[in-house]
This record gives sequence, C-alpha cells and structure tokens, in this order.
Amino acid sequence: MTQGTRRGSMLNAMTWMLGLSILLFWMPFLGGLIAGFVGGRKAGRVPEAVLAVILPGLVLGVLTFLLGSVLGGIPIIGQLFAMVAGMGSLLLSFMNVLPLLIGAVLGALTVK
Repeated sequence: MTQGTRRGSMLNAMTWMLGLSILLFWMPFLGGLIAGFVGGRKAGRVPEAVLAVILPGLVLGVLTFLLGSVLGGIPIIGQLFAMVAGMGSLLLSFMNVLPLLIGAVLGALTVK
C-alpha cells in the first residue's frame, strides 16, 4: 500500500484500545491517553477513531443494563445490586472515555 491510500480498521482500533486500557489501568489518565492514541493511529481517520471510542462504551452500557435488569427480578438484593452495578459501570465509562477520546483524536491526526 502506498502512503496516500493507507486505511485503518475500526475493529482493530477497538481491540488495541481495549487491550491497552486493560494493561495500563494502573495509570489513570495517561493509560487511557496512550490507549486512545494507539487506537486512533490504528483507526486512521478521526471519525473512525471517535466511533472506536464510543461503540465499546455503548455496548458496555447496554450489556450492564440487560444484566442488571435480569438481576433486578430478585427481591431487594437483586435490585440493589443492579443499581450499584449500573452506577459503577457508568462512572467507570465516563472516567475512561475522555482520555481515550483525546488520545484517539490526536492519534488519528498524526496519521498521514
């Protein structure tokens, strides 16, 4: 491939972001920034990089909602667990999305 026709893969970008986020979880802001930068470079363009950040967050939110609603059928304890799991998942997603998004946009902008 020539440099002018280089195209990235959104699935590849999401995989790299997920893997590096897991490996670099111990660096709260910097780990997400690094994972986003690498994922943005793999995505190749800014719109794909932004989608690669947002889509896993949406999948996680839907999955947590569905699993929480299944557990919500159990009286008191299940509903409490579903509420805590939903709030925790939402908080973790928000804490991780901003550095990933910044890194992904910067990474995609560095690709020629």
